[in-house]
Amino acid sequence: MNMIFPLLAVLIWSINAVVSKASATVIDPAAISFYRWFLAFLTLTPFVVLPVIRQWKTICQHWWKLLILSSLGMVLYQSLAYYAAHSVSATFMGILNSLIPLLTVVISIFVLRVIPTVGIALGTVLSLFGLIWLVSAGDPMSLLQHGLGHGELMMLIASISYALYGVLTKRWSIPLPNWQSLYVQIAFGVLLLLPNFLLTKDVQLNTNNISLVLFAGIPASILAPYLWIQGVIKLGANTASIFMNLAPVFTAIIAILVLHEEMHSYHLIGGGITLLGVMLAQQLRTPLIGRKTGKSQDVNHQKA
Repeated sequence: MNMIFPLLAVLIWSINAVVSKASATVIDPAAISFYRWFLAFLTLTPFVVLPVIRQWKTICQHWWKLLILSSLGMVLYQSLAYYAAHSVSATFMGILNSLIPLLTVVISIFVLRVIPTVGIALGTVLSLFGLIWLVSAGDPMSLLQHGLGHGELMMLIASISYALYGVLTKRWSIPLPNWQSLYVQIAFGVLLLLPNFLLTKDVQLNTNNISLVLFAGIPASILAPYLWIQGVIKLGANTASIFMNLAPVFTAIIAILVLHEEMHSYHLIGGGITLLGVMLAQQLRTPLIGRKTGKSQDVNHQKA
């Protein structure tokens, strides 16, 4: 039964990738980015605001770290995904999101001094090849002629941003309970997103987009993180992270059923190779330099 927690979290995040794609035609990215976190902020306030006030000294000591985490996890990660959704498919977004665990351990090598393993080395090479095949739609030589598209580049930066978010969360270990830390980060996110929101001409909520905003603001921003945290507590971060491998599968199935996206051979080949690379990085833990990695690779990921 413990497996149900990370499984449901990944399912919700997979649905949210489809929601991001669906939002591209009915609401401005700046609007849904702001509304999402503002709604999450309002929902959490009655439950978290008093404990946050009691932790005010700690928050003041670590405010700049919380601000950076908010910039990476709440602003860059999801905002870039909303903009990228105008030019890439939900299936592509799901595959890029599946790279986050691998990107996290690669960044951890430099930031947390995690010892590189055979799995990380092989996984990085394989995932890079799979990503090239996916982005080029099965024609790698086309990248030399046309380069990387704006949407693909934004999704790659978004994934790197969230991977860095996970690594810095681990490194800084801010002495705040999870929900209080998340609440303060969301508050910073709302403030950071406000200027762009105010400069956007059409931020109207209507029957076409309100359901998307509600899903992004509550299930994707509050319920999924809660389920993920429970999964990490009950199973451990390494075991829970394996469930992230299901994200591109769930996303593709939902995108085909709901958005009627087409599945092409380059999705299967590129996505499959990318996913294999991620799995190798998770499973092959033999150190490259002959030392044991111990628990240093137990990086705790929390999705925004």
